[in-house]
Amino acid sequence: MTTPQEELSPATRRALLHRIAVAQAEGRAPSLVAAVVRDGEAVWNGSRTSVQGHAPDENVQYRIGSITKTFTAVLVLRLRDEGVLDLGDPLEKHLPGTGAGDATVAELLAHTGGLAAESPSPWWERTPGSLRPELADVLGEQPHRHPVGRRFHYSNPGFTLLGALVEQLRGAPWEDVLRREVLEPLGLRRTTWHPEAPHAGGWAVHPWADAMLQEQVEDLGRMGPAGQLWSTTADLARFAVFLTKGDDRVLSVDSVLEMRAPAAPGEAGDVSAGSSYGLGMQLQYRDGRFLVGHSGSVPGFLANLTISVEDDVAAVVLANCTSGPVVSDVAADLVRIVAEAEPRIPEPWQPLAAVDRAVLELTGPWYWGTHSFVLRLGADGGVSLDPLSATLRGARFRRNDDGSWTGLNGYFAGELLQAVRRPDGTVGHLDLGSFVFTRQPYDEGAPVPGGVDPEGWRGIP
Repeated sequence: MTTPQEELSPATRRALLHRIAVAQAEGRAPSLVAAVVRDGEAVWNGSRTSVQGHAPDENVQYRIGSITKTFTAVLVLRLRDEGVLDLGDPLEKHLPGTGAGDATVAELLAHTGGLAAESPSPWWERTPGSLRPELADVLGEQPHRHPVGRRFHYSNPGFTLLGALVEQLRGAPWEDVLRREVLEPLGLRRTTWHPEAPHAGGWAVHPWADAMLQEQVEDLGRMGPAGQLWSTTADLARFAVFLTKGDDRVLSVDSVLEMRAPAAPGEAGDVSAGSSYGLGMQLQYRDGRFLVGHSGSVPGFLANLTISVEDDVAAVVLANCTSGPVVSDVAADLVRIVAEAEPRIPEPWQPLAAVDRAVLELTGPWYWGTHSFVLRLGADGGVSLDPLSATLRGARFRRNDDGSWTGLNGYFAGELLQAVRRPDGTVGHLDLGSFVFTRQPYDEGAPVPGGVDPEGWRGIP
């Protein structure tokens, strides 16, 4: 049973309109369009423009720049899910001879491959892709700026390599693979390599005068998988739903969750602001809220897609100017406005359809030394081991076929939780990555590492 969701209230809608109106006016953007998604559906669209009597709607294309990288990452994860590659494979295994093949697929997705931020001069975003017909032209003679795997360094050429990897393994152009495997299944009919009418024109706004200069639109060629695409708020709203819930025709919910998991820290200044990077997705903590998505900018256009998975709210903001409104701030504010004004209505509580008594036996209090924990069985069949002190670490666990459990988050992500039984079949203790959890603090009947003082608990002698 799903709780029916009402339309956004007039007050919320006005707050959203006010936020984009301020952004367009103060940022001096020729136009700005936005959309908000809640519970899997677009619930609000808005736009502001300097053209009298005309306003772009959710079907007008804007260039989305580096949001393209997230689409490229989806194609790579599809190859992994099919068993065609492993994220730990060095690029050289599948795409030999690039000179950057020591980096793994995962490192390229997370911008930890050590590659340069940009291709060699002239700047690729303002020049035709025909100047860089081969990967060697994109990478240059010295493709690396850092040792492979040592630090996060955002790299546009890295995603060119990932696009070439897709082409190599699929035997077709990147844009054809994208259309067939992602755009068509998700119904993203207005997301294209080249602009298709109606679309916005790209502009530069003079920094010290209210004057505009038209930006040239370039076909980025080899660099396309890093920033070529055009799209609309309607299409990106659908893409946001996919990045939240998955779609088995494209990627499972587990794979999109993997994309959203931190894979690399941001630069030093970004880390202090709570920013990091997943697999083709930017991550940040802002105002106590975990946000995922991606930003984009190319000459003439700014773009941002921001999702709060916990609130099930996403926002898309597109503008047709080289600089101006900080669209990442605008998108985050749109998410916050809806999440705070109209918080998500939780699903009704439902009991388990069936109770596994062997698992039920494990619920309740456990102790790691003197630290108190409680194990709970969730409605999804998973368990959580939560500390009763805020200073300790807990985790959620997924059950394995052999009756053990694998950690899903935090310190215990990937670690194995097992119930160790006595010869009579009763549970003696839990083993979590070598940590022994007992029913009583320092249970003398359990194999507590180092043993237990035979004199037991006592007062001051």
